[in-house]
Amino acid sequence: MFTPGFRISGLSFLVLLAFTSLTAFADSHVRIVRLSYIEGGVQVSRPDSQGYDKAMTNLPVTEGMKLKTSDDGKAEVEFEDGSTLRVVPDSIVEFAKLSLQDSGNKVSAIEVVEGTAYLNFNGSKDDEFTVAFAGQKATLAHAAHFRIDRGLESASIAVFKGELQIEAPSGPVEVKKNQTVAFSASNDGQYKLAKSVADEPWDEWDDRQNEYHTRYAMKSYNSYSPYAYGTSDLTYYGSFFNYPGYGMMWQPYFAGIGWDPFMDGAWAYYPGFGYGWVSSYPWGWTPYHYGSWVFIPNRGWAWQPGGVWHPVYTQPVLVNAPKTFTPPRAPVGGSRMVVVNRGTASTFSGDRLVLRNNSAGLGVPRGEIHNLSKVSQKVEMKGVVNQRVSMPPAAMSSGSRQMGHPAAGMGGMQRNSAPRSGGPASAPSSRGASSMPSAHSAPSMPSSHSAGPPPSGGPSRR
Repeated sequence: MFTPGFRISGLSFLVLLAFTSLTAFADSHVRIVRLSYIEGGVQVSRPDSQGYDKAMTNLPVTEGMKLKTSDDGKAEVEFEDGSTLRVVPDSIVEFAKLSLQDSGNKVSAIEVVEGTAYLNFNGSKDDEFTVAFAGQKATLAHAAHFRIDRGLESASIAVFKGELQIEAPSGPVEVKKNQTVAFSASNDGQYKLAKSVADEPWDEWDDRQNEYHTRYAMKSYNSYSPYAYGTSDLTYYGSFFNYPGYGMMWQPYFAGIGWDPFMDGAWAYYPGFGYGWVSSYPWGWTPYHYGSWVFIPNRGWAWQPGGVWHPVYTQPVLVNAPKTFTPPRAPVGGSRMVVVNRGTASTFSGDRLVLRNNSAGLGVPRGEIHNLSKVSQKVEMKGVVNQRVSMPPAAMSSGSRQMGHPAAGMGGMQRNSAPRSGGPASAPSSRGASSMPSAHSAPSMPSSHSAGPPPSGGPSRR
């Protein structure tokens, strides 16, 4: 029995636990960055693993991890300041260093082992960012956007914006906007500098992703998150609203009273921290590392910003959960990823996306549908709506439930398709009629959902 002087509420205990984990994480000088988008075959390898495992969206990327794409795979990694690294098919990149200095400045060292990668660096002050390839190393001091090609016999770097300083065996090489430098893979110090940038097949895809982030990024993200990464997805896949007694809240589109935020995802094991929840939802980064999930009667679950940042989401913070709701629980023992798949998803049928209520954006390719708010209202009324899109992503074309979701039967993973007593996650036993919060039509924060048609191409690089 607790005495009054030592009494602590359940919520306060969870916040204290999160703060303790955060302190331990900070003391170790280790950082995490976000695997923000995957399409097709994408795998990850950790330093302590013997091979590669299938990746999933929102998986935290830590120091020493490698990212590998197959012949149809593409991926994006998002850093704390919103800088992005994109990897196209048949490529491997290694995150050699992701650390914090005593001053709090971030140190990032990435190596493009093979294939092609695009980096859009925002130029955070005092942070160190380097990219290695074929014996060369590019040091980033200012904002820059460039492409690295690492082949068997040669390597090149093409600069679309800004300028780079490259440390080569023969000495430093300066590459400016609209220039390309090519090196021999023999590492003999020879290079060729061209005052032009040749187009490559994946340039347009990279441009579309940049346009997506530019269009949907929240300039005032610091009002609801300590970091910039993940904020574009919050703007596209849902909306903010004010609710009496709680203040500013956020809720995803296509989420009715029967949805809960732990229907789809996985428990991933991290040495030193144990299991952490990884959400499968395309927006599922910030709401699962910061703030709390609140159940609002007749409206459903919504995210409330605030509190401390959880580097690893070991224990969800829940407020006003229904009596019938069993909070998600991490596995006890073991280290295998445990997949939870209890919800519904939007899926492709030919060139049409079948949008379903209570899917909460699962299966909706980012930036491809104009004004998700209006589409969500239609889905709320009809239950299901068919929406034409420009082209189904490779990961959605056949045999896959959704982009970035671990598939059944993969090695090193355990799959839970239905809630079990005492299992990793469960949901309210009562499912009411779907009800989209009316606040979605009147958000208190600016929205760019109606700002023109969805991106169909990229801006000119030159």
